[in-house]
Amino acid sequence: MAVVARPGPARKTRQRAEVVRLLEASDGFRSAQRMHADLRDGGVPIGLTTVYRLLQALVEFGEVDTMRLPSGERLYRRCSRTHHHHLVCRRCGRTVEIAGPAVEDWMRRTTARHGFVDVNHTLEIMGTCDGCTSR
Repeated sequence: MAVVARPGPARKTRQRAEVVRLLEASDGFRSAQRMHADLRDGGVPIGLTTVYRLLQALVEFGEVDTMRLPSGERLYRRCSRTHHHHLVCRRCGRTVEIAGPAVEDWMRRTTARHGFVDVNHTLEIMGTCDGCTSR
C-alpha cells in the first residue's frame, strides 16, 4: 500500500505571495471577495477560486486565522501563531489580538466540571473601536 504524504502549505507562487502581502498589510479580517477585488484592482491577475484555495491552504497550516460571521461569510486575517482571541470592530473591521488566560482557565474548569475532554474553542469579541465612535 502506498503512503500518500500530506501536502505542505500552499506552494510559494507569485499569487500566494500577493495574497499574503495583502493580508499582512491589513489590520482587520477581510473576505475572500474583498481580497480578490483588491488584488485585481492592484493589477494582480488572479481568479476568485484561486484566492479561496490559497486562503484555505493557509488556514489549514495555521498561517491565517478565519472567522465566520452570523451571515455565514468567512473572513480571513494573518495573525500570530500563538493561541489568541480577537477584539473586532463591527464597523471598520479593525482587529486586535488579545491573550486570554482568564478565558482559558474558565474554559478548562467548566469543561472539566461537565466531563468534556478534547475541547477547542474560538472567541471573537465584537464591538466598536475608538476610531469609529469618535467619528
